[in-house]
Amino acid sequence: MLSRCSGSGSSPTDYNNPRVPLLIENRVTVNGERRLIPAGSTLTDLIATLGLPQDRVAVELNRAIVKREFWASTPVDSDAEIEIVQFVGGG
Repeated sequence: MLSRCSGSGSSPTDYNNPRVPLLIENRVTVNGERRLIPAGSTLTDLIATLGLPQDRVAVELNRAIVKREFWASTPVDSDAEIEIVQFVGGG
């Protein structure tokens, strides 16, 4: 359960300890760049947020390649290191 601190602009807090704010964003590294993403995001959410075509990218999460079929069920936790490679055609 969430409780709210008194005052305007307060953040959600841990029910058991109202002095501990809940994380509503996770800090992650994507291709070497630090980013904030909503807590609870999956790899599918991240790819969509970045505006990348799902059928033309490969994703590595914490140095392990994640198959596309698992993106929707793979959470992106705080401090995750993500590498995304786009496939580019040409001739």
